[in-house]
Amino acid sequence: MTRRFEGHDLVVATHNRGKLEEIAALLEPFGVKLTSNSDHGLPEPEETEDNFIGNARIKAHAAARATGLPALADDSGISIDILDGAPGVYTADWAETPNGRDFVMAMERTWTKIAEKAGNPPYSARFCCTLVLAWPDGHDEVFEGIMPGQIVWPMRGDQGHGYDPIFQPDGYDVTFGEMDRWEKNKISHRADAFRKLVAGCFA
Repeated sequence: MTRRFEGHDLVVATHNRGKLEEIAALLEPFGVKLTSNSDHGLPEPEETEDNFIGNARIKAHAAARATGLPALADDSGISIDILDGAPGVYTADWAETPNGRDFVMAMERTWTKIAEKAGNPPYSARFCCTLVLAWPDGHDEVFEGIMPGQIVWPMRGDQGHGYDPIFQPDGYDVTFGEMDRWEKNKISHRADAFRKLVAGCFA
């Protein structure tokens, strides 16, 4: 039986203000008051797992223990079949530079690795989002969302962020980078995971 969220206060285990606002909009109908790691002065815990569930659990439980409140964390990325699931949990790491994240560089690196494999398109891939809602007593609920598609080249579109310009979702002839962000937000891996979270713990 899924544990229901019964309180009013929820910590979102992130320092990303944009992500906090996106989650606030999704949970607005349920009257939840959201705060973030930044509001509580919490550091980013080290993500030591090699899978999305493990890293989301680390973040959610660290925030729940530190604040005594339920905490929600997500871990997400893109997995490409011809690269044996890479970059996966290292999606953001592939974009790291001494001056911050450079996703154009990351996409070029990704395409170079695909080309080195000398396989034939379509290059199937999926965006994955794992949400973990954790309570201070150590209990958690896990919800996974997936958006299947393929990697295309060259990059197309300047909407979205991250790897969106090289990801074409199944059933569409445009990339996430070419798609209106509101349309993307309705079908994305994060939307899939949030629908399951709301149905399981809030609705």
